[in-house]
Amino acid sequence: MNRVTSSSRVDERTEISEPPFTLDEAVFTHETSADWPHCVFAPLHYERNYPYPLIVWLHGPNDDERQLLRIMPSISVRNYVAVAPRGLPGEGKSDPACDSSSGLTWPQARDAQDQAESAVLDCISLVSRKFHIAPNRIFLAGFDTGGTTAFRIALNQPNRFAGVISLGGPLPEGDTPLRQFSQLRNLPVFLGIGKHSPFYSESQAWTT
Repeated sequence: MNRVTSSSRVDERTEISEPPFTLDEAVFTHETSADWPHCVFAPLHYERNYPYPLIVWLHGPNDDERQLLRIMPSISVRNYVAVAPRGLPGEGKSDPACDSSSGLTWPQARDAQDQAESAVLDCISLVSRKFHIAPNRIFLAGFDTGGTTAFRIALNQPNRFAGVISLGGPLPEGDTPLRQFSQLRNLPVFLGIGKHSPFYSESQAWTT
């Protein structure tokens, strides 16, 4: 992935409009009135005839979908379309329309994970209708609990994703996440951890 230092514009709109064929600036669109709030990133100089890889980003705890605004300029503002759904407001709660990022996370309870998977698939479908997305180049990534949830969803549907990335989020436990082990052999996986992280240490990663 390329690192590009070009600036980007934040576009706060209530609806996702059709992207122009060419953009002078990278555009973030924040959709809060949808069934599942989310942010969408349209790359700099969008070309409608080019099939773009898609990054689906799952934010970390006590943050929200707008974390995507900080993530994409560090990856690339030219080479990817990206979308980030909003997490759930804490364990056992399920109202994604809450306005505050305080307490938002990706709970690991079965019903919450089912909702997370539905949100991810719905966002992929929505973005694929608006942009030219390469269906074999969809990457799922996340931070902390978002990374663990990214792992769980990709392990559930390994043939749907070109790869999965977790930054500081351990592999999921419970509900037999490796039940499709034979299909997982072809799924590229990246696990990034902080060497001195108090939440998920290097030693824990090695023993997972």
